[in-house]
Amino acid sequence: MIGVSTKNAASGDAISNKNQSAKDRKSTERVVHVRVLRQDGPGQASYWERHEIPYELNMNVISILQRIAQKSCTQDGRPVPPVAWDCNCLEEVCGSCTMVVNGRTRMACTSLVDALLVEDAQEIELRPMSKFPVVRDLVVDRRRVFHALKRVQAWIPIDGSFDQGPGPRISPDEQQDAYPLSTCMSCGCCLEACPQYTKIEIVKRPEETVEELGIRREAAFHREFMGAHAISQAMLFNNHPTGRMNAEERLSSLTSQGGIQMCGNAQNCVAVCPKSIPLTRSIARAGRAATVWAIKKLFDR
Repeated sequence: MIGVSTKNAASGDAISNKNQSAKDRKSTERVVHVRVLRQDGPGQASYWERHEIPYELNMNVISILQRIAQKSCTQDGRPVPPVAWDCNCLEEVCGSCTMVVNGRTRMACTSLVDALLVEDAQEIELRPMSKFPVVRDLVVDRRRVFHALKRVQAWIPIDGSFDQGPGPRISPDEQQDAYPLSTCMSCGCCLEACPQYTKIEIVKRPEETVEELGIRREAAFHREFMGAHAISQAMLFNNHPTGRMNAEERLSSLTSQGGIQMCGNAQNCVAVCPKSIPLTRSIARAGRAATVWAIKKLFDR
């Protein structure tokens, strides 16, 4: 019985190895067709470029871009510079690899090729986010994202580096409520999907200094919608016992030009957020808090 069992096991292993090698051979024979919208520099014309790379198991969009960089030639064999893109953590934490994949804004690191080929078996399409100026290829200038966070003071001011003792206690329910908001990684997915969030691209004028350009850019950022991410972060800190001390300053920013009143309640933001942050709930709470604050301010004159 032992001999028969060993023989069957050996036979089973051989069959398994044969099937696995056949699968591996089939995988190497497959190719993935990729279409990338490229742009050589700010303000320059964009153009499409097609690439063809061997299919591998467990690939994501970053893997595709790495293979394109390694090959450095198009589908028809024409040598080209590697495609430029942003990435860092490769585990959906840093938020830097956001791009438009198959027509939808998402993180490149968690966009798996097998799932994308189910959406479109012919090819995978990669484009930069359309709401931000293109620096090169898939890299965009996202300084407006961080300008909005500065505008609502998405932090708790600290007077110094000395030990200030333990902070105020909060209940488990408050922790549970705040945690999803704290997972925001400023990826920009909500902004790309928002119809009220429009592109701002400030071009340097002749003989304009860098300082003058920066002032003009800041003024343009202030005029337009700040976005769901900034509103949500303002509510995160306003609902915290320590952050609540600066709540009025944040509410003042939320109700100023380009603030919460520009939200059209399209709810696209919550549909595309990779962290499933309840952005529409934050916007509703911000609207209620801003209304109460404005009424109190009116009668306090």
